Amino acid sequence: MKEERSLSLLQLMVNEGLVPSPEEEENRKTVIEKLKQIVVAWVKRVAWQRRLPKQDIAVTSATLLTYGSYGLGNLDILNPVFLRDIDETGWKSLSRVLANTQICRLVPDLKKFQSMLRCVKFWAKRRGVYGNLNGFLGGIHLAILAAFVCQCDPFVGLSALISHFFKKFAFWPWPRPVELQDETLHPTLNPTETRLYMPIRLPFSSYEYCHSNITKSTFYKIRTEFLRGHNLTKDLLKFDFDWHNVLEPFPYTKKYAWFLKIFLSASKQDELGDWVGWIKSRFCCLLFKLEEVQGLCDPNPAEYIDVNIADPHVIFYWGLQAGKTNAIDIKSVKDVFWRNISTGYQGPFGKIELSIVQASQVPKSAQFDTLSQKKKACWKMMDYHQRRIPIYSQHVPQYIVGYVSTNGDPEYPSAGV
Repeated sequence: MKEERSLSLLQLMVNEGLVPSPEEEENRKTVIEKLKQIVVAWVKRVAWQRRLPKQDIAVTSATLLTYGSYGLGNLDILNPVFLRDIDETGWKSLSRVLANTQICRLVPDLKKFQSMLRCVKFWAKRRGVYGNLNGFLGGIHLAILAAFVCQCDPFVGLSALISHFFKKFAFWPWPRPVELQDETLHPTLNPTETRLYMPIRLPFSSYEYCHSNITKSTFYKIRTEFLRGHNLTKDLLKFDFDWHNVLEPFPYTKKYAWFLKIFLSASKQDELGDWVGWIKSRFCCLLFKLEEVQGLCDPNPAEYIDVNIADPHVIFYWGLQAGKTNAIDIKSVKDVFWRNISTGYQGPFGKIELSIVQASQVPKSAQFDTLSQKKKACWKMMDYHQRRIPIYSQHVPQYIVGYVSTNGDPEYPSAGV
Protein backbone atom coordinates (compact mmCIF):
# COMPACT_ATOMS: atom_id res chain seq x y z
CA MET A 1 0.00 0.00 0.00
CA LYS A 2 2.84 2.40 0.83
CA GLU A 3 4.34 1.69 -2.60
CA GLU A 4 1.01 2.69 -4.14
CA ARG A 5 1.11 5.93 -2.15
CA SER A 6 4.59 6.62 -3.51
CA LEU A 7 3.48 5.94 -7.10
CA SER A 8 0.42 8.17 -6.71
CA LEU A 9 2.62 10.96 -5.37
CA LEU A 10 5.03 10.61 -8.28
CA GLN A 11 2.12 10.75 -10.71
CA LEU A 12 0.77 13.87 -9.02
CA MET A 13 4.20 15.51 -9.40
CA VAL A 14 4.23 14.61 -13.10
CA ASN A 15 0.72 16.01 -13.55
CA GLU A 16 1.77 19.27 -11.87
CA GLY A 17 4.74 19.64 -14.20
CA LEU A 18 7.31 19.18 -11.42
CA VAL A 19 9.22 16.42 -13.22
CA PRO A 20 11.00 17.68 -16.36
CA SER A 21 10.49 15.68 -19.53
CA PRO A 22 13.50 14.31 -21.49
CA GLU A 23 13.00 17.14 -24.00
CA GLU A 24 13.07 19.76 -21.22
CA GLU A 25 16.19 18.19 -19.74
CA GLU A 26 17.91 18.34 -23.13
CA ASN A 27 16.85 21.96 -23.62
CA ARG A 28 18.24 22.89 -20.23
CA LYS A 29 21.56 21.24 -21.00
CA THR A 30 21.71 23.13 -24.29
CA VAL A 31 20.98 26.41 -22.50
CA ILE A 32 23.68 25.71 -19.91
CA GLU A 33 26.24 25.06 -22.65
CA LYS A 34 25.25 28.30 -24.39
CA LEU A 35 25.56 30.18 -21.10
CA LYS A 36 29.02 28.73 -20.54
CA GLN A 37 30.06 30.02 -23.95
CA ILE A 38 28.73 33.47 -23.03
CA VAL A 39 30.65 33.43 -19.71
CA VAL A 40 33.92 32.51 -21.44
CA ALA A 41 33.42 35.25 -24.06
CA TRP A 42 32.61 37.74 -21.29
CA VAL A 43 35.67 37.01 -19.16
CA LYS A 44 37.96 37.28 -22.20
CA ARG A 45 36.36 40.63 -23.05
CA VAL A 46 36.99 41.85 -19.49
CA ALA A 47 40.62 40.72 -19.77
CA TRP A 48 40.91 42.64 -23.05
CA GLN A 49 39.31 45.76 -21.53
CA ARG A 50 41.89 45.64 -18.76
CA ARG A 51 44.63 45.55 -21.41
CA LEU A 52 46.09 42.21 -20.39
CA PRO A 53 48.76 40.75 -22.70
CA LYS A 54 47.47 38.62 -25.58
CA GLN A 55 49.00 35.46 -24.15
CA ASP A 56 47.14 36.03 -20.86
CA ILE A 57 43.85 36.68 -22.65
CA ALA A 58 44.27 33.44 -24.58
CA VAL A 59 44.43 31.36 -21.38
CA THR A 60 41.79 33.37 -19.49
CA SER A 61 38.74 31.22 -18.85
CA ALA A 62 35.69 30.81 -16.63
CA THR A 63 32.87 28.35 -16.17
CA LEU A 64 29.30 28.17 -14.97
CA LEU A 65 28.67 26.13 -11.83
CA THR A 66 25.15 24.75 -11.66
CA TYR A 67 23.21 23.45 -8.67
CA GLY A 68 21.98 19.96 -7.91
CA SER A 69 21.97 17.20 -10.52
CA TYR A 70 23.12 19.59 -13.25
CA GLY A 71 26.39 20.02 -11.37
CA LEU A 72 27.18 16.32 -11.09
CA GLY A 73 30.33 15.54 -13.15
CA ASN A 74 30.73 19.36 -14.13
CA LEU A 75 33.67 20.08 -11.87
CA ASP A 76 34.77 18.83 -8.34
CA ILE A 77 34.17 22.14 -6.63
CA LEU A 78 35.03 20.59 -3.24
CA ASN A 79 38.60 20.01 -4.37
CA PRO A 80 40.80 22.25 -2.17
CA VAL A 81 42.78 23.24 -5.25
CA PHE A 82 39.79 25.22 -6.57
CA LEU A 83 39.05 26.82 -3.19
CA ARG A 84 42.54 28.14 -2.56
CA ASP A 85 42.93 31.94 -2.19
CA ILE A 86 39.22 32.68 -2.68
CA ASP A 87 38.16 36.05 -1.26
CA GLU A 88 35.03 36.59 0.83
CA THR A 89 32.89 37.62 -2.14
CA GLY A 90 33.93 34.56 -4.12
CA TRP A 91 33.30 32.30 -1.14
CA LYS A 92 29.76 33.66 -0.72
CA SER A 93 29.03 33.19 -4.42
CA LEU A 94 30.09 29.55 -4.17
CA SER A 95 28.15 28.73 -0.99
CA ARG A 96 25.05 27.42 -2.78
CA VAL A 97 27.12 25.34 -5.20
CA LEU A 98 29.22 23.92 -2.36
CA ALA A 99 26.10 23.10 -0.32
CA ASN A 100 24.33 21.38 -3.20
CA THR A 101 27.41 19.41 -4.18
CA GLN A 102 27.96 18.20 -0.62
CA ILE A 103 24.30 17.28 -0.18
CA CYS A 104 24.40 15.15 -3.32
CA ARG A 105 27.40 13.31 -1.88
CA LEU A 106 25.88 12.74 1.55
CA VAL A 107 22.40 11.45 0.69
CA PRO A 108 22.15 7.64 0.44
CA ASP A 109 19.89 7.66 -2.66
CA LEU A 110 20.18 10.71 -4.91
CA LYS A 111 17.17 9.94 -7.11
CA LYS A 112 14.89 9.40 -4.12
CA PHE A 113 16.19 12.59 -2.51
CA GLN A 114 15.48 14.61 -5.66
CA SER A 115 11.92 13.30 -5.84
CA MET A 116 11.38 14.08 -2.18
CA LEU A 117 12.79 17.59 -2.53
CA ARG A 118 10.51 18.36 -5.51
CA CYS A 119 7.52 17.33 -3.44
CA VAL A 120 8.62 19.25 -0.33
CA LYS A 121 9.21 22.43 -2.34
CA PHE A 122 5.81 22.07 -3.98
CA TRP A 123 4.20 21.63 -0.56
CA ALA A 124 6.01 24.70 0.81
CA LYS A 125 4.85 26.86 -2.11
CA ARG A 126 1.28 25.62 -1.88
CA ARG A 127 1.09 26.25 1.85
CA GLY A 128 2.77 29.68 1.70
CA VAL A 129 5.95 28.84 3.63
CA TYR A 130 8.45 29.11 0.77
CA GLY A 131 10.53 32.23 0.26
CA ASN A 132 13.54 33.39 2.28
CA LEU A 133 12.89 37.10 1.63
CA ASN A 134 9.47 36.79 3.27
CA GLY A 135 10.91 35.08 6.31
CA PHE A 136 10.09 31.52 5.29
CA LEU A 137 12.15 28.53 4.13
CA GLY A 138 14.34 28.88 1.08
CA GLY A 139 15.45 26.17 -1.31
CA ILE A 140 18.68 25.44 0.56
CA HIS A 141 16.83 25.09 3.88
CA LEU A 142 14.41 22.55 2.44
CA ALA A 143 17.21 20.68 0.67
CA ILE A 144 19.12 20.18 3.92
CA LEU A 145 16.00 19.20 5.86
CA ALA A 146 15.04 16.68 3.17
CA ALA A 147 18.59 15.30 3.03
CA PHE A 148 18.59 14.93 6.83
CA VAL A 149 15.45 12.77 6.68
CA CYS A 150 16.96 10.70 3.85
CA GLN A 151 20.02 10.02 6.03
CA CYS A 152 17.86 9.05 9.01
CA ASP A 153 15.63 6.69 6.96
CA PRO A 154 17.73 5.44 4.02
CA PHE A 155 15.65 2.36 3.19
CA VAL A 156 12.06 3.62 3.13
CA GLY A 157 10.04 4.67 0.08
CA LEU A 158 9.11 8.16 -1.08
CA SER A 159 5.74 8.33 0.68
CA ALA A 160 7.29 7.24 3.99
CA LEU A 161 10.05 9.84 3.60
CA ILE A 162 7.46 12.60 3.23
CA SER A 163 5.58 11.32 6.27
CA HIS A 164 8.79 11.13 8.31
CA PHE A 165 9.74 14.64 7.14
CA PHE A 166 6.62 16.15 8.66
CA LYS A 167 6.87 14.11 11.85
CA LYS A 168 10.55 14.88 12.32
CA PHE A 169 10.22 18.64 12.11
CA ALA A 170 6.78 19.04 13.63
CA PHE A 171 8.34 17.91 16.92
CA TRP A 172 11.94 19.04 16.41
CA PRO A 173 13.31 20.77 19.56
CA TRP A 174 14.16 24.12 17.94
CA PRO A 175 16.52 25.97 18.26
CA ARG A 176 18.57 22.79 18.29
CA PRO A 177 20.39 22.96 14.93
CA VAL A 178 19.77 20.51 12.10
CA GLU A 179 23.02 19.21 10.63
CA LEU A 180 23.77 16.47 8.12
CA GLN A 181 25.82 13.46 9.15
CA ASP A 182 29.31 14.01 7.77
CA GLU A 183 32.31 12.23 9.27
CA THR A 184 34.72 14.74 7.68
CA LEU A 185 33.33 17.66 9.70
CA HIS A 186 33.52 18.32 13.42
CA PRO A 187 30.82 20.86 14.31
CA THR A 188 31.83 23.61 16.69
CA LEU A 189 29.65 25.79 18.91
CA ASN A 190 28.57 28.98 17.20
CA PRO A 191 26.80 31.70 19.25
CA THR A 192 24.78 32.55 16.13
CA GLU A 193 22.69 29.40 16.49
CA THR A 194 21.19 30.59 19.76
CA ARG A 195 19.77 33.69 18.01
CA LEU A 196 18.09 31.81 15.16
CA TYR A 197 14.59 30.36 15.34
CA MET A 198 15.47 27.44 13.06
CA PRO A 199 19.27 27.03 12.78
CA ILE A 200 20.27 24.79 9.85
CA ARG A 201 23.97 24.14 9.42
CA LEU A 202 25.51 24.37 5.96
CA PRO A 203 26.79 20.93 4.92
CA PHE A 204 30.29 22.06 3.89
CA SER A 205 31.10 23.99 7.08
CA SER A 206 31.53 23.04 10.72
CA TYR A 207 30.33 26.42 12.01
CA GLU A 208 28.34 28.29 9.31
CA TYR A 209 24.53 28.31 9.09
CA CYS A 210 22.08 28.96 6.30
CA HIS A 211 21.13 32.60 6.06
CA SER A 212 17.68 32.93 7.57
CA ASN A 213 15.04 35.67 7.82
CA ILE A 214 12.66 33.59 9.92
CA THR A 215 10.79 35.68 12.49
CA LYS A 216 8.36 34.96 15.31
CA SER A 217 5.41 35.05 12.90
CA THR A 218 6.89 32.90 10.16
CA PHE A 219 8.32 30.42 12.66
CA TYR A 220 4.84 29.94 14.07
CA LYS A 221 3.34 29.33 10.63
CA ILE A 222 6.11 26.94 9.55
CA ARG A 223 5.65 24.89 12.73
CA THR A 224 1.88 24.90 12.22
CA GLU A 225 2.27 23.62 8.66
CA PHE A 226 4.71 20.91 9.75
CA LEU A 227 2.15 19.74 12.32
CA ARG A 228 -0.67 19.84 9.75
CA GLY A 229 1.43 17.79 7.35
CA HIS A 230 2.16 15.27 10.09
CA ASN A 231 -1.51 14.90 11.02
CA LEU A 232 -2.43 14.26 7.38
CA THR A 233 0.38 11.78 6.62
CA LYS A 234 0.79 9.88 9.89
CA ASP A 235 -1.48 7.13 8.58
CA LEU A 236 -0.67 6.56 4.91
CA LEU A 237 -2.71 3.35 4.90
CA LYS A 238 -6.07 5.02 5.54
CA PHE A 239 -8.50 4.13 2.77
CA ASP A 240 -9.42 7.76 2.10
CA PHE A 241 -5.85 9.12 2.11
CA ASP A 242 -5.26 11.63 -0.68
CA TRP A 243 -2.08 13.60 -1.43
CA HIS A 244 -4.20 16.46 -2.76
CA ASN A 245 -5.34 17.16 0.82
CA VAL A 246 -1.71 17.46 1.95
CA LEU A 247 -0.86 19.77 -0.96
CA GLU A 248 -4.01 21.89 -0.83
CA PRO A 249 -3.27 25.62 -1.35
CA PHE A 250 -3.35 27.70 1.82
CA PRO A 251 -6.81 29.37 2.14
CA TYR A 252 -5.73 32.92 2.93
CA THR A 253 -9.11 34.63 2.64
CA LYS A 254 -10.74 31.96 4.79
CA LYS A 255 -8.02 32.11 7.40
CA TYR A 256 -7.73 35.90 7.72
CA ALA A 257 -10.39 38.60 7.85
CA TRP A 258 -7.90 41.46 7.40
CA PHE A 259 -4.84 41.96 5.22
CA LEU A 260 -2.02 44.40 4.79
CA LYS A 261 -2.06 45.37 1.12
CA ILE A 262 1.36 46.29 -0.28
CA PHE A 263 1.06 48.02 -3.65
CA LEU A 264 4.26 48.61 -5.64
CA SER A 265 4.36 50.35 -9.00
CA ALA A 266 6.78 52.03 -11.40
CA SER A 267 6.46 54.18 -14.50
CA LYS A 268 8.24 51.60 -16.69
CA GLN A 269 8.17 47.81 -16.72
CA ASP A 270 11.97 47.46 -16.65
CA GLU A 271 12.14 49.71 -13.57
CA LEU A 272 9.49 47.68 -11.73
CA GLY A 273 11.69 44.60 -11.39
CA ASP A 274 14.49 46.52 -9.66
CA TRP A 275 12.02 48.35 -7.42
CA VAL A 276 10.15 45.20 -6.37
CA GLY A 277 13.41 43.32 -5.81
CA TRP A 278 14.69 46.10 -3.56
CA ILE A 279 11.47 46.24 -1.54
CA LYS A 280 11.39 42.45 -1.11
CA SER A 281 14.97 42.50 0.16
CA ARG A 282 13.72 44.81 2.95
CA PHE A 283 10.54 42.89 3.79
CA CYS A 284 11.99 41.67 7.08
CA CYS A 285 12.10 45.24 8.38
CA LEU A 286 8.40 45.62 7.59
CA LEU A 287 7.61 42.25 9.15
CA PHE A 288 9.45 43.11 12.37
CA LYS A 289 7.57 46.40 12.66
CA LEU A 290 4.22 44.71 12.10
CA GLU A 291 5.01 42.13 14.76
CA GLU A 292 5.87 44.95 17.12
CA VAL A 293 2.59 46.82 16.67
CA GLN A 294 0.20 44.06 15.65
CA GLY A 295 1.45 40.65 16.74
CA LEU A 296 1.59 37.72 14.35
CA CYS A 297 1.57 38.37 10.60
CA ASP A 298 1.49 35.99 7.63
CA PRO A 299 3.58 37.51 4.77
CA ASN A 300 2.10 35.66 1.79
CA PRO A 301 4.99 35.37 -0.74
CA ALA A 302 2.66 35.29 -3.78
CA GLU A 303 2.66 38.30 -6.12
CA TYR A 304 -0.58 39.51 -7.70
CA ILE A 305 -1.52 41.86 -10.52
CA ASP A 306 -4.73 43.90 -10.81
CA VAL A 307 -5.83 43.74 -14.46
CA ASN A 308 -7.72 47.01 -14.02
CA ILE A 309 -4.54 48.99 -13.32
CA ALA A 310 -2.55 50.14 -16.35
CA ASP A 311 0.79 51.04 -14.72
CA PRO A 312 3.34 48.24 -14.17
CA HIS A 313 2.72 47.01 -10.64
CA VAL A 314 2.79 44.14 -8.14
CA ILE A 315 0.55 43.61 -5.12
CA PHE A 316 1.15 41.58 -1.95
CA TYR A 317 -1.50 40.63 0.60
CA TRP A 318 -0.25 39.76 4.09
CA GLY A 319 -2.62 38.11 6.54
CA LEU A 320 -3.06 39.91 9.87
CA GLN A 321 -3.82 38.55 13.31
CA ALA A 322 -7.48 38.83 14.23
CA GLY A 323 -8.54 41.35 16.83
CA LYS A 324 -5.62 43.77 16.54
CA THR A 325 -6.06 45.38 13.14
CA ASN A 326 -7.91 48.41 14.56
CA ALA A 327 -4.87 49.27 16.67
CA ILE A 328 -2.44 49.48 13.74
CA ASP A 329 -1.06 52.92 13.04
CA ILE A 330 -0.41 52.28 9.35
CA LYS A 331 1.26 55.68 8.91
CA SER A 332 3.92 54.94 11.52
CA VAL A 333 4.52 51.53 9.95
CA LYS A 334 4.95 53.12 6.53
CA ASP A 335 7.24 55.85 7.88
CA VAL A 336 9.57 53.31 9.49
CA PHE A 337 9.62 51.14 6.38
CA TRP A 338 10.17 54.10 4.06
CA ARG A 339 13.23 55.20 6.04
CA ASN A 340 14.62 51.69 5.61
CA ILE A 341 14.01 51.36 1.86
CA SER A 342 15.05 54.92 0.97
CA THR A 343 18.66 54.28 2.00
CA GLY A 344 20.97 52.65 -0.49
CA TYR A 345 18.71 52.25 -3.52
CA GLN A 346 20.47 53.33 -6.73
CA GLY A 347 17.61 53.28 -9.26
CA PRO A 348 14.61 55.56 -9.76
CA PHE A 349 12.13 55.25 -6.91
CA GLY A 350 8.78 53.73 -7.67
CA LYS A 351 5.61 54.04 -5.62
CA ILE A 352 4.65 52.11 -2.51
CA GLU A 353 1.27 52.16 -0.79
CA LEU A 354 0.38 50.34 2.42
CA SER A 355 -3.23 49.91 3.46
CA ILE A 356 -5.42 47.65 5.61
CA VAL A 357 -8.15 45.84 3.66
CA GLN A 358 -10.81 43.28 4.52
CA ALA A 359 -10.83 39.82 2.98
CA SER A 360 -13.92 40.81 1.00
CA GLN A 361 -11.84 43.57 -0.65
CA VAL A 362 -9.21 41.13 -1.90
CA PRO A 363 -9.81 40.54 -5.65
CA LYS A 364 -11.03 37.07 -6.56
CA SER A 365 -7.92 36.57 -8.69
CA ALA A 366 -5.86 36.87 -5.49
CA GLN A 367 -7.97 34.49 -3.41
CA PHE A 368 -5.94 31.46 -4.30
CA ASP A 369 -2.29 30.45 -4.25
CA THR A 370 -0.83 31.64 -7.55
CA LEU A 371 2.41 29.87 -6.72
CA SER A 372 0.63 26.57 -7.24
CA GLN A 373 -0.20 27.22 -10.87
CA LYS A 374 1.84 25.43 -13.48
CA LYS A 375 4.49 27.67 -14.99
CA LYS A 376 6.88 26.62 -17.70
CA ALA A 377 10.18 28.37 -18.20
CA CYS A 378 10.56 29.97 -21.61
CA TRP A 379 13.95 29.80 -23.25
CA LYS A 380 14.98 31.64 -26.37
CA MET A 381 18.12 30.39 -28.07
CA MET A 382 19.88 33.11 -30.00
CA ASP A 383 22.71 33.22 -32.51
CA TYR A 384 25.51 34.92 -30.60
CA HIS A 385 27.59 35.29 -33.76
CA GLN A 386 25.03 37.76 -35.07
CA ARG A 387 25.93 41.42 -34.76
CA ARG A 388 23.91 43.07 -31.99
CA ILE A 389 23.61 46.53 -30.45
CA PRO A 390 24.09 46.57 -26.65
CA ILE A 391 21.63 48.33 -24.34
CA TYR A 392 23.24 49.86 -21.27
CA SER A 393 21.69 50.24 -17.84
CA GLN A 394 20.27 53.64 -16.95
CA HIS A 395 21.65 53.34 -13.43
CA VAL A 396 24.95 51.48 -13.68
CA PRO A 397 27.29 52.83 -16.39
CA GLN A 398 28.83 50.24 -18.73
CA TYR A 399 26.44 47.53 -17.47
CA ILE A 400 24.70 45.76 -20.36
CA VAL A 401 21.08 44.76 -19.70
CA GLY A 402 20.20 43.46 -23.17
CA TYR A 403 20.72 43.68 -26.90
CA VAL A 404 18.89 44.84 -29.98
CA SER A 405 19.33 42.86 -33.17
CA THR A 406 20.56 44.67 -36.28
CA ASN A 407 17.08 44.67 -37.82
CA GLY A 408 15.86 46.81 -34.93
CA ASP A 409 13.74 44.18 -33.17
CA PRO A 410 14.46 43.93 -29.42
CA GLU A 411 15.82 40.54 -28.45
CA TYR A 412 15.14 41.27 -24.78
CA PRO A 413 11.77 43.06 -24.45
CA SER A 414 12.18 43.06 -20.68
CA ALA A 415 15.19 45.32 -21.04
CA GLY A 416 12.80 48.22 -21.57
CA VAL A 417 13.29 48.99 -25.27
